[in-house]
Amino acid sequence: MYADDSHRASQLAQLRDQPGRRILLTGATVVTMDAALGVLPAGDVLIDGDTIAAVGTGLDAGDAIVVDVSGAILTPGFVDTHRHAWEAQLRRLMPDVDDLGGYVTSTLMGYAPVYRPHDMYVGTRLAALTAIDSGITTMLDFSHNSRSAAHSEHAIQALLDAGIRGVHASMAPHFGDWDRQWPADVARLRDRYAGDLLTFRLATLATDEIAGPDLAYGPRLAEQARRLGVGVSVDAVFGEPSSRAILAWRRQGLLGPDVTLIHATGLTAEAWRAIGDTGTTIALAPTSDAQIGLETAIPAIDEALAVGVRPGLSIDVEVALASDMFTQMRALHAIQRMRAVNAAYGTGGEPRRISTFDVLDFATAQGARTNGLGDVTGSLTPGKQADLLVIGAEDINTMPLNDAIGTVVLGADARNIDTVFIAGTVRKWAGRLLDVDLATLRDEVAASRDHILDAKPAA
Repeated sequence: MYADDSHRASQLAQLRDQPGRRILLTGATVVTMDAALGVLPAGDVLIDGDTIAAVGTGLDAGDAIVVDVSGAILTPGFVDTHRHAWEAQLRRLMPDVDDLGGYVTSTLMGYAPVYRPHDMYVGTRLAALTAIDSGITTMLDFSHNSRSAAHSEHAIQALLDAGIRGVHASMAPHFGDWDRQWPADVARLRDRYAGDLLTFRLATLATDEIAGPDLAYGPRLAEQARRLGVGVSVDAVFGEPSSRAILAWRRQGLLGPDVTLIHATGLTAEAWRAIGDTGTTIALAPTSDAQIGLETAIPAIDEALAVGVRPGLSIDVEVALASDMFTQMRALHAIQRMRAVNAAYGTGGEPRRISTFDVLDFATAQGARTNGLGDVTGSLTPGKQADLLVIGAEDINTMPLNDAIGTVVLGADARNIDTVFIAGTVRKWAGRLLDVDLATLRDEVAASRDHILDAKPAA
């Protein structure tokens, strides 16, 4: 992996000049996240076009371009199950926001209505590029500022231009004027833009408490999703009101594997049983729940596992939170283990702790399943799409390599993401994002941010 710069530049030129040429990544510790394949201490991954063709040891390279990645860890790309990408130019604008009401009032009521379609593009592209840079190869964009067809089109184009595996989940805005084109416009968007790297879901809220009944999940929106043949992602699933809604959805036949409930904090035991019984998926947002203080402020990992649900993980809102999956994995790992030990302290009981494998599974294979892409990505399984990471294991913060999964979860960060492939196409190489003019991007982001701040009405 630590070949000289000229050799790596030559290999990159080969990869880009010969698209579709087979690629053999050899010599790494391969963390497949596939139960049948496990971890290979010195393994190979063969990429054929956009697909993983083989995983093993001593694979025949044939006419493939051979890339020596010894001294590295190969993993599936991380999967983000819920991010409001359009907000990215407002990053850390309110790092110490104290509750959901503060976020809603400032961002959704204050800033969102002044967004132009161009601002949707800039924020979404920035979020997608940042995701790729930190190893996230699939991102569900919960695009809840779809004020017009143009706003949605610009958000979608940003995903396509970034080259990420994108899931566009559009929803009408909470507040302000909009064109009333949602949800009917989702069919047009899907027919025009859906492709190998872009899929669609319907985005909704759990209840009518924040933005009224038009955005709340129920029979009308469930039927719309079924007609479209897409899944549903339900945000703001909190507490007693959402628990009552979940029980109603079960009676109405509106739960199942194609429905994702986001956050799921403070739910009743009966609501959790309904979730488990129907195979409904869960997207946790560990830092969002804990830092912003959503309902109980405790990510609902124990509740999910108790009913047989292995959740995906998500970033949520960059206005107040970190942008990367490493932070989500570590936060969840630490919070759950702290709670487990605390609950058993002084009782003589054995704490039921999750492992580093668990949180990496949540961030990869389970995230893909939650996004409706479990057969497409999330593990290094032959036949799946070649979405994978080369993570440096001989860097100052990762050496020496003793446990590959532990190193990924507890040792590595975005600086160690050496290479990113999405559908067999290299998007980051030798630690550098490709096809991104950072100076131009910086100017566009600053200009968009300044417009939004200037245009927001005074409080």
